[in-house]
Amino acid sequence: MAKFAHDTIVPDSGSNAGKKQQVAEMFNDIAFRYDFLNRFLSVGIDIRWRKKAIGFLKDIHPQQVLDVATGTADVALLTYKMLRPKKIIGIDISEGMLDFGRKKIEQAGLQHSIELQLGDSEKINFADNSFDAITVAFGVRNFENLEKGLKEMYRVLKPGGRAVILEFSKPKQTAFKSVYKLYMNIIAPGFGKMFAKNKDAYQYLNGSIQAFPEGETFLNIMNEAGFTQTHLQTLSLGICTIYCGSK
Repeated sequence: MAKFAHDTIVPDSGSNAGKKQQVAEMFNDIAFRYDFLNRFLSVGIDIRWRKKAIGFLKDIHPQQVLDVATGTADVALLTYKMLRPKKIIGIDISEGMLDFGRKKIEQAGLQHSIELQLGDSEKINFADNSFDAITVAFGVRNFENLEKGLKEMYRVLKPGGRAVILEFSKPKQTAFKSVYKLYMNIIAPGFGKMFAKNKDAYQYLNGSIQAFPEGETFLNIMNEAGFTQTHLQTLSLGICTIYCGSK
């Protein structure tokens, strides 16, 4: 399996633990403030990004959906609201995030439609050709092995199915770059420390974005994993990108 620069970016470079373990511990630590900080730091625009990504699945009317790196189930809940599939399974390596997600699902009365499981995106515990659609929002950067994770997603996707990946990217406009750098290097870590008591998590966020193989490079990696009809759409001056691929 190929290794990419972002595969080696970890929350704590001084730790002997692997990326997967560190990421799980980091999200367990910030789970209690994760939703609040998402809304606060993005001024709510992250919800629009998620809706836009889910919209790329409307034409295939998926009935069985897998949400990888589901976190607190934001995408799973929005997917149900927008598409009404029969079943959504969300997997994540952070039990702390899943606990908050399950509470949200229970509050919405959707326990029979959405199920969250502790699960590894690089070793998905489902048979080949199990899902009509797969979603991932801000999760592929956290894979310990990007290529392995994508191949697993391809494996469990049904022929004719589609994967939609939403991920941070770097803006290309020169005038906006300096503002973006200030925000990611100083403002986001500062608020992370203030509200989640964890500055490292938001410094890791920036580091993993900087190292991520975005744009056409990422589409090529999807192609190598087996996906076809791959395409992308940038959002909000390039801060975020939607990637799509079919099987």
